[in-house]
This record gives sequence, C-alpha cells and structure tokens, in this order.
Amino acid sequence: MKPLNNADAASVVKESITQIVPDADFSLIEPDDRFRDVLELDSLDFLSLVELLSERTGVRIDEEDYPELATLSGAVGFLVGRTAGRS
Repeated sequence: MKPLNNADAASVVKESITQIVPDADFSLIEPDDRFRDVLELDSLDFLSLVELLSERTGVRIDEEDYPELATLSGAVGFLVGRTAGRS
C-alpha cells in the first residue's frame, strides 16, 4: 500500500467505522473526540476497528498503539506516520 496522506487516512478510518457502526454521523465527531464515547463502541467494536484498519492499510497495529487510535485525529496521524516512506 502506498503512503497515506491525511485525507486518505481519514477516509479509511471513516469507512472502517461505518462498517462497524453503519449509522455513524461524522458531523457529530470532532477530530479529538474519543470514538468509543461518541459512537458508543464497546471493546469488541474497537478491536474490529483496529482489525479493519490493519487489513485495509497493511499497517501492523499492536496493543500499545490502541490509545493513538482512540480519536479521528490520532488514528489519521498514526496511519500517516506508519505508511510514510512506503511505496
């Protein structure tokens, strides 16, 4: 997978969330809002999100990375950073 820019990474995150929460309203989510709080994700939903992000981007996501994936801005920054330098 090619390196992601912020827009691409945000699309991947939003599409992945929509697979878990089909009626997710992103107009209600600020970049630093925690997904688990705003979308009422439980632990299994969050793990599903992590799995989808990893599958769709080819990025290895370890348990210690989970806090970075808690918000839209954090998840985007994580994915952009982890895909930088790949082609």
